[in-house]
Amino acid sequence: MNEADDRLRALFALDEPPARDPAFSAEVMAAVMRRELLADVAVLSGAAFVGALALWALWPVLEPTLVAMSRGLAPTAAALALAAGALAILGGRPRAALGLES
Repeated sequence: MNEADDRLRALFALDEPPARDPAFSAEVMAAVMRRELLADVAVLSGAAFVGALALWALWPVLEPTLVAMSRGLAPTAAALALAAGALAILGGRPRAALGLES
C-alpha cells in the first residue's frame, strides 16, 4: 500500500501549482507599478505641455478679459480664498471644529 501511495503522490504532484516566491512576486509587481507610473507621468506631462502651449497661444486674447473681470471679482475671489483656507485648516469639518455640532 505504501507503493500505491507513492505512485498516487507522484501522479497528483503533476497537477500541483508551482511554488510561490513572495520576493519574486514583489519584484514583478514593483516593475509593473514602476512602468505604470512612468506611463502616467508621461501622459500627464504631455497634457500639461499642451495646456501650457494653449494658454500661451491664447494669452493675448485672455489678458484683457481677465483684467476687466478681476476689478469686479477681486473681493469675491478674496472671500472664496479665505473660506477655502479656513476649510483646509479646519480639516473640511468647520462645524465640528468650531464646536457647533452636538
